[in-house]
Amino acid sequence: MPTTPWIFICPSSRGIGHALTRHLLLATTLPILATTRGDPSSTKSSLLQDLLSSSSDAAARLSLVRCDVTDESSIAAAARRAEELFPPRTHHLRLACAMPGILPVHPAEKHPRQVDAERSLEGFRVNTLGPLLLFKHFGEFLPRRTTAMDEPPPPPPTPPPPAADNTSKEHSDEGQTTTIRLPPHATWLNMSARVGSTSDNRLGGWYTYRASKAAVNSLTRSLDVHLRARSGDRAVAVAYHPGTVRTDLSREFWDSVEEGRLFSPEYAAERLVDVVRGLELGQRGRCWDWKNDEVPP
Repeated sequence: MPTTPWIFICPSSRGIGHALTRHLLLATTLPILATTRGDPSSTKSSLLQDLLSSSSDAAARLSLVRCDVTDESSIAAAARRAEELFPPRTHHLRLACAMPGILPVHPAEKHPRQVDAERSLEGFRVNTLGPLLLFKHFGEFLPRRTTAMDEPPPPPPTPPPPAADNTSKEHSDEGQTTTIRLPPHATWLNMSARVGSTSDNRLGGWYTYRASKAAVNSLTRSLDVHLRARSGDRAVAVAYHPGTVRTDLSREFWDSVEEGRLFSPEYAAERLVDVVRGLELGQRGRCWDWKNDEVPP
């Protein structure tokens, strides 16, 4: 019998992760394990706000657990809870979004003299080591070569070009989202950024953040090599650049963003799902952006 797929999102308490969790509750029928550093019950209430009328089983499909990526013991505890909810003998992780991120120095360093060692280390702990530790504890839930999975659906349509504006299209005229199917392979997604591209670095600066995201792209490649050996074509790893999103992380840059390029978290979540659905096996191990274009290494 095919094993049951589930979704993992870390963190989900705010920003893109919050919008993504809500979007996937409406757009899929899969159970979701989401994380927060705060109170799980409060975060769950926030995630379910105004959703119950659109998806009556949303509350039953959503589980919340505390997880702080700078505290490995909390990641291990979250993984133990995942094993209780989704035993590997009967379930497999179909989509995992590792999305922790901070801009450790505000404003971002423009000169090496502005680098602060402790803040820089904190940036690497969250942005780079965080996703790696999440994979350490949750990667085992991804399907193996021998995992029984459901029959592959027809290939998803190519994601449509991004809309001219970034208005959320989460709800249809009837207040419902059309149910989507994820790709036949499982996907581990690490949140990256275009500034993590070494070959596309023309402006310099942002030393810590650039380096931490370049490291994310590197570790994503290594994790995908690991998955090729462990899972074959049943699981892939990719990195993702969502564009500039109206979140606390980008707040100081909102006024400088080109009109129409400052995205709402809801729009960013929709684009992420559309891009993931359209990725083919040959695109594994690389970084992709919200337009479905590759971010060069």
